[in-house]
Amino acid sequence: MRLRTLLTLFGFAAVATTAFSQSPYQSSSDFAKYAMKLRESALLKIEPQVFIPTTGRGMVFGRYPWKMNIVATVFWVGERAAGNNPVPNFKSSWDPEWQSNYGGFDTPDTSARRNYIPVAFTPRQNPFYFALPYNDVTHGTTKPEAYQVIPWFKETFERPGKSVCQNRWIAIRAHNGRVCYAQWSDCGPFRTDHWEYVFGRDMPKPNLNGGAGLDVSPAVRDYLGFGTKDVCDWKFVEYRDVPPGPWSRYGDNNDFVINNRRTSERMAKETTEMPRVITK
Repeated sequence: MRLRTLLTLFGFAAVATTAFSQSPYQSSSDFAKYAMKLRESALLKIEPQVFIPTTGRGMVFGRYPWKMNIVATVFWVGERAAGNNPVPNFKSSWDPEWQSNYGGFDTPDTSARRNYIPVAFTPRQNPFYFALPYNDVTHGTTKPEAYQVIPWFKETFERPGKSVCQNRWIAIRAHNGRVCYAQWSDCGPFRTDHWEYVFGRDMPKPNLNGGAGLDVSPAVRDYLGFGTKDVCDWKFVEYRDVPPGPWSRYGDNNDFVINNRRTSERMAKETTEMPRVITK
């Protein structure tokens, strides 16, 4: 663009010089007006550059970068310890009563699920959840590095020992181009201290699940068409950048549900407080 602009302006200078000797304008002021018209005409001919994405994969904008080609495995609320899952999921890193508060066993059996939730009950927390290998809280206090490494820490910190990671949103992009959104509900796989990967540029550490760096729920698996293990991209997103979808329907921890309830309560209060019209 710069080269084309310079060539155009040099061309304009040459044309302007010739035009001055050939134009009917005798005074310098008249010629200045004539020259400005020529300049505007030349600039209008400069072609704007339009950038068109060369990939059909889903695009999600925001302040956080994508983590590319991350191995993801599936886990679920109520999963028992076995094989490559050394820790049972009756509780999470932040909720000692996770299964109870969720509403039950989040079965991964596709025949016992419908519309991304178990047939047996309606979850009381967002069924679109995930785990990453970092916990910002240990033994009831906030970890020292959390203040420095978590990008949104200053915006959301309330008190020591209260997680600023729990219920944060991410976008997960499958290699078929489909994008899903989910909330951070547990920590893993295998580690809870790898902030250099979660918030930095490291890749996940080697582990029993082929270097997995993300655990996703059965709902995420079903929406993205994952197997028991797959490869994806993911990134943090702000709630305001999350579009409505099946991830916005359920859960007391779900920002969509919370805000809808607040709106309904406010409208009900406004209706109750409206002055009555007395007719004679």
